[in-house]
Amino acid sequence: MDTVKYLLDESRIPKNWYNIAADLPKPPPPVLHPGTGQPVGPADLEPLFPMELILQEVSAEREIQIPEPVREIYKQWRPSPLHRARRLEKALGTTAKIYYKYEGVSPAGSHKPNTSIPQAFYNKAAGVKKLTTETGAGQWGSSLAFAGAVFGLPVDVYMVKISYQQKPYRRALMETYGARCVASPSEETNAGRTILKANPNSTGSLGIAISEAVEMAAQDPNTKYALGSVLNHVLMHQSVIGLEAIAQMEMAGDDPDIVIGCAGGGSNFAGIAFPFLGQNFRGGKKRQIVAVEPAACPTMTRGKYAYDFGDTGHLTPLVKMHTLGSTFMPAGIHAGGLRYHGMAPMVSHLLELGAISPEAYNQTECFEAAVTFARAEGIVPAPESSHAIKSAVAHALKAKAEGKSPTILFCLSGHGHFDMAAYTDYFAGKLVDAPYDQKALDKALSELPKVAAE
Repeated sequence: MDTVKYLLDESRIPKNWYNIAADLPKPPPPVLHPGTGQPVGPADLEPLFPMELILQEVSAEREIQIPEPVREIYKQWRPSPLHRARRLEKALGTTAKIYYKYEGVSPAGSHKPNTSIPQAFYNKAAGVKKLTTETGAGQWGSSLAFAGAVFGLPVDVYMVKISYQQKPYRRALMETYGARCVASPSEETNAGRTILKANPNSTGSLGIAISEAVEMAAQDPNTKYALGSVLNHVLMHQSVIGLEAIAQMEMAGDDPDIVIGCAGGGSNFAGIAFPFLGQNFRGGKKRQIVAVEPAACPTMTRGKYAYDFGDTGHLTPLVKMHTLGSTFMPAGIHAGGLRYHGMAPMVSHLLELGAISPEAYNQTECFEAAVTFARAEGIVPAPESSHAIKSAVAHALKAKAEGKSPTILFCLSGHGHFDMAAYTDYFAGKLVDAPYDQKALDKALSELPKVAAE
């Protein structure tokens, strides 16, 4: 069975999200209040999130029920298809079997509506009148804009300026859904104005955009903030990807040896990987779990595991994660969704436990793999997803060289239909590998907050 997608079988949509916190061999470090240095409580988060999401954030329950109104909307694109990439296997001449779970079938074209829909649902139920958020490449901003349209919630999106300029059609999609899209850093917030005063030509970062969105939400009791990655409740909502994949692989009579996802903040990676990791922890098959990041923003492979702010303006709580420092400014690569200075605390914790393996690749080799994939399988991947493809190709070629036949599963987190300018640059030879600035990294890491808990 080459395509396993539960045709029109709505009963196959998971009824519960999976929470990996229930299966961890060791609990993660607490989230700390930046002022007191003490663990945060629900009241500390109430200015930003509705209570239902706060409870999910701190939950240790293995399963959290998906509300029926959310499952009803999920039916528009879930279950998403699982494909066997036979033509890619043939093009590579590999002895490996390659599968991919395709999340580009959602209305917004990526995995992000898996969490934007429930976040909008819970905010609407709590009487919230407006949402603010940040976005890098625009996948998350588009998805929250879509969710806002579904539930009648206005949405303000602060989009990293370099992506705002690179991806005008993603911006247009947000506006089509009814959202307001602002290039970040902007003059609308104290955080934005501070950055622009220091550097009027700043290309922005996710850390800066988060500061702007958080600032706007915190000063208005009728407005809440929605985050597209990093936090536990966001990663949990994405678990529908891996839960479906487990069942679909069983239907195909197969089981992955290697599970791969690209990782910027961690939501797509967690979505595909955490349900399989849960099986690992509960005594199931021991699979290799691979998280792939850009070499230009090497959070897991070059960053430090330490308490840090999630935003550049230092408005968020302190979380222990792999970080490049909240003031680090990644190069303007086209995979804007992977240009975040930190990694999800839960993903970082799993890396410290040795449960996952990180890899980093340059953008030109990722685009090369994406083109190979597109010409074989017919789907043009998002630049972020190309990192997972590059890793899958590397593992498949390694298997060929070693005479092994592993089963590889990766998440194709979204399509690249709004990223064709990047492909045009690649074909024209204009796409270059932008190394991170070691001096800037050293400086950013030297400014990490001092935390007694460490």
